[in-house]
Amino acid sequence: MTDLVYRVNGMTCGGCAKHVEKALRAVAGVTTVRVDLAQGTATVEGAVTFEALATSVGAAGYELIAPA
Repeated sequence: MTDLVYRVNGMTCGGCAKHVEKALRAVAGVTTVRVDLAQGTATVEGAVTFEALATSVGAAGYELIAPA
């Protein structure tokens, strides 16, 4: 599996990063998550669709941006 890096809009503090990480880990098929607050990114590994990830992150109050 390949790591996919996504931009995350709305993260402003460590608590935000923890919420995003929790939202991503809750998606079935995700095996690894790394959130980088300073870069505003989340790296996800697993068999999962962008739509599933974006929906979970959106429900947590943030926006996941698809890689270009």
